[in-house]
Amino acid sequence: MSLSGLDLNLVLSLRALLEERNVTRAGRRVGLSQPAMSAALARLRRHFDDELLSRVGGQYELTALGRALLDRTGTACDLLERVFSSRAAFTAGTEEHEFTLLASDYAVAVFGAELARVVHAEAPRVRLRFQRTPPDATEDTATQLSTADGLLMPHGVITGFPTVELFTDAWAFLVAEANEEIGDRLAMDDLSRLPWVSYQRTYDAPAARQLSMLGIDPHVEVSVDSFQSLPFLVAGTRRIALVQRRLAELMHGVADVRVMEPPYEAVPLQEALWWHPVHTHDAAHIWLRETAARVGAELSASEPGRAAAPERGARGAG
Repeated sequence: MSLSGLDLNLVLSLRALLEERNVTRAGRRVGLSQPAMSAALARLRRHFDDELLSRVGGQYELTALGRALLDRTGTACDLLERVFSSRAAFTAGTEEHEFTLLASDYAVAVFGAELARVVHAEAPRVRLRFQRTPPDATEDTATQLSTADGLLMPHGVITGFPTVELFTDAWAFLVAEANEEIGDRLAMDDLSRLPWVSYQRTYDAPAARQLSMLGIDPHVEVSVDSFQSLPFLVAGTRRIALVQRRLAELMHGVADVRVMEPPYEAVPLQEALWWHPVHTHDAAHIWLRETAARVGAELSASEPGRAAAPERGARGAG
């Protein structure tokens, strides 16, 4: 159906009705009287040939189609807001703007903090809002990207969206300082026999796939939704953990752990900024991408260190 034949104001009414499930509250939310919102609901019912809201007892419940439209309508409204907030020009030093970036705690610590310092210096009225990457980001990426300005995530997890390359990172293992079962170097056998602490999402999928290809099936004793928690869950135990080297260096000394080289050639991590195509020609977003690329290039210029086999008693962290 052509959009030219639709009143796009009905999209806002539809979202309010589906979320509020009450005509009066929905009307108040979008600034319409109760009769006007009732008329909008009647038009929507004719358009979809569905009740959308059906009365059950003293309240309304969504029909099957209404439930299906709930998420889609929210996504459509978010995209429309971003389309109509696009700018032809953007002056970073004077304009006020807010960017929302989805990111893991690793990406915020290693990259986001430096990006925030640069933005603070160059665009004092620009705000950055980092949100934890939702669990379903890899399954419904388009929806997640429609609600944010970008997603910080390495290659090998999602595809099909425009991206800016940021920086590379290496992998390292964390071992408790007091773990006497491990000498100066890790062996492949250590990875199979020792319990693991693991990041519970799939954002390190390439590293996990490589372990599987090497015949390593980690015995995960603890899983956690935070890369920065890994060293504390390794310290004082027999556990080991795989962590990004830049984060390990950044958190040096926070826990009694050693940072050790993998006993295999670990596939490097390539971090990127992914965004929805709706942002491609927006001047403010172009500035964000160019700034992110510049910060990423500066990070890449300093390769993550490759620690030699540590002496007994040497301390580090992940």
